Amino acid sequence: MINKVIIIGSGPAGLTAGIYTSRAKLEPILFEGNQPGGQLTTTSKVENWPGIVEVFGSQLMMDMKKHAQHCGCQIISDNVVKVDFSSSPYKVFTQNGKEFETESVIIATGAAHKKLGIPGEKEYWSKGVSACATCDAPFFKDKNVIVVGGGNSAMIEAEFLSAFAKKVTIVHILDKFTANDPIKDKVLVNPKIEVLYSSTLSKVEGDEQKVTQVIIEDQKTKETSTLDADGVFIAIGMKPNTDVFMQHLEIDDYGYIVCKQKTQTSKEGVFAAGDVVDYVYQQAITASADGCKAALDCQEFLSKKS
Repeated sequence: MINKVIIIGSGPAGLTAGIYTSRAKLEPILFEGNQPGGQLTTTSKVENWPGIVEVFGSQLMMDMKKHAQHCGCQIISDNVVKVDFSSSPYKVFTQNGKEFETESVIIATGAAHKKLGIPGEKEYWSKGVSACATCDAPFFKDKNVIVVGGGNSAMIEAEFLSAFAKKVTIVHILDKFTANDPIKDKVLVNPKIEVLYSSTLSKVEGDEQKVTQVIIEDQKTKETSTLDADGVFIAIGMKPNTDVFMQHLEIDDYGYIVCKQKTQTSKEGVFAAGDVVDYVYQQAITASADGCKAALDCQEFLSKKS
């Protein structure tokens, strides 16, 4: 059986694409991947989704999944481990040993925040440890927070957090920022922001419910110190989930899929949406919008093909 469209990924981009392609009677198959629901399931409360004042990330994604299924999207709990885009119909191979053929593909595999891999990071993720100030800054009003990193994303996180937090401490492994001047200049003159250069975060500690303090190591003296902290924001970059597509599509130097026209990739009939192509906004709402656009582009492609 040759499917009309296969969607790879089940975050906001993938599920929105599933809703739209289902309503267009394209009978999509969606593979959930290793993290059903995507990154949003690892967050706590979401307060910036239009029309919903407050909702847990996991609940929002569960509702989106039910919506897609209600529209007729077939969702399969399996992970795509290999693709063949050399000729049409395209082939998709899954971890469970299944092979699927399809006329088109929508890639919505997202990206993963790079982690520090230190004690306490995993235990307190979404309990004070985060990677998105835009999402979580309001929860740290008048609190002490740590930002780890020295690039543009770290500067943006720190500046945004300073509007809410009592104090923001940036911990950077180098002796100077790698961020661009216009961005870092605002941070350096902000009275609520302190910078610890040549330092690393070695441990996150808490009371099992929330973060209470962190351990900082000076890279020059190797001495450690303890800082009180209510939140930790990791801002050391993203890694797009594109390994499976490296030999099949045009990928930029940072691992993101390159779109040639609208949401179409370098391969005709293969579209991409969400954080797998977006290194700027990285929001659930923009990923969802991308999923809509990819679905509409896919629908147009298939209508012209038939």
